[in-house]
Amino acid sequence: MTPHRERVVVIGAGLAGSLAALYLARRGHTVDVHERRPDPRTAPPGAGGRSINLGLSARGMRALDGVGLLDDVLKRSVPMRGRVVHAPDGSVRFQPYGVREHEILHSVLRDELISLVVEAAEAEPGVRFHFGSRLLRLDRDTATVEVAPTGGGEPIRITADWVVGADGVFSTVRQQMQHGLRSDYAQEFLPWGYKELTIPVGPDGRPRVRLEALHVWPGHEALMVAHPNRDGSLTCSLFMAHEGPVSFAALDTPAAVRDFFRRHFPDAGDLMPNLVDEIAGHPTGHLVTVRTAPWRHADRVVLIGDAAHAVYPFYGQGMNSAFEDCLVLDGCLADHPTDRAAALAAYEAARKPHTDVLADLSTANFVDLRDRVHRTGYTLSAAADRVLSRLLPGRWVPLYTMVAHTTTPYADALARARRQERVLRGAGAGLALGAVVALAAGLRAGRRTGGRGTSC
Repeated sequence: MTPHRERVVVIGAGLAGSLAALYLARRGHTVDVHERRPDPRTAPPGAGGRSINLGLSARGMRALDGVGLLDDVLKRSVPMRGRVVHAPDGSVRFQPYGVREHEILHSVLRDELISLVVEAAEAEPGVRFHFGSRLLRLDRDTATVEVAPTGGGEPIRITADWVVGADGVFSTVRQQMQHGLRSDYAQEFLPWGYKELTIPVGPDGRPRVRLEALHVWPGHEALMVAHPNRDGSLTCSLFMAHEGPVSFAALDTPAAVRDFFRRHFPDAGDLMPNLVDEIAGHPTGHLVTVRTAPWRHADRVVLIGDAAHAVYPFYGQGMNSAFEDCLVLDGCLADHPTDRAAALAAYEAARKPHTDVLADLSTANFVDLRDRVHRTGYTLSAAADRVLSRLLPGRWVPLYTMVAHTTTPYADALARARRQERVLRGAGAGLALGAVVALAAGLRAGRRTGGRGTSC
């Protein structure tokens, strides 16, 4: 606990801001959370305009466990034990995420998760949420904010001890905190966007595909992934260029939509009876990476989540890294109970190098999912990683395992993976050839016996 009860204003009541408010309240602070959007507990599903499903992994699980919410979240999730890859040639293959029982992901609805965290934070003494309240101005030196109702009304000035900016990729807190100071800021948009689509349950009320997996339809010109829901449906994210011959702009007629799916995802169209209406009616989202510094100003302002380090969604770490921010920030406040400036500096030093690496990993995984995940070489490499992980437990850990199933800092995970690659290369071409032959034989045997690698 800190020596006195501080007043903290959190701007943004998304995943990062709501969890930060809960951690801060548990530390004894008074917290006011201001969010321009409506209350997620009463708003229609998807009103926040964000992706509907999320993949919860080890980092997010640890942060939720730190405030006693993990069990409740897991009850509302669907386990994903691997990915089912629907190749362009019509073949389907299951790729497990790991070799141990806990090495899985959990699909959870964004709105359900936010509502649960908001409910838990609001139950704490001294926490108040103000929905429909937007930030107008921030005085970074005095931790004073000016907010106003989104529907119109008189602005209100609030002076706090410090301010947490959790207001997303286009953060107003970040812009006003850094204004006029020496700061770095880089924003990169992917030429591709995304639409949310649905694979509903079948006429018999049962899932149309294997439920406990992330489904992936790879392709150089378009990519689709689908997360399972507890009701047996799946929520799909279709990624492709905004404009061009193969793009969302080109899907301008029902015939164009059907022809696109026949050519690119031949087994998906029949699973999606509302496809044409959803393509026409659902908005197209943007994909952006943000790198910036500093993340804090003196002992008055600090950034978390997308406000500090937005990444592409292709490694499934956006939410998990934001939750990890809350956990690390809480630890730094505990380590420096009487020096908040030192705590905020320690938090930035502990997180920024690793979230920069996560941005690179997320970009690289986009290429893997789009171009490589369905190819034999990728499958053999992933299988070799799993074999070595079984044979050398604790000594050989695949990069994906370190990122998704451990809390190893991202840069440390990448450095270890590169050392392992050098060791494997040094083992000699003969050993590698033997491993490839053995793995190929195993894959052929799995296909002949109709094992987990062949069905969805």
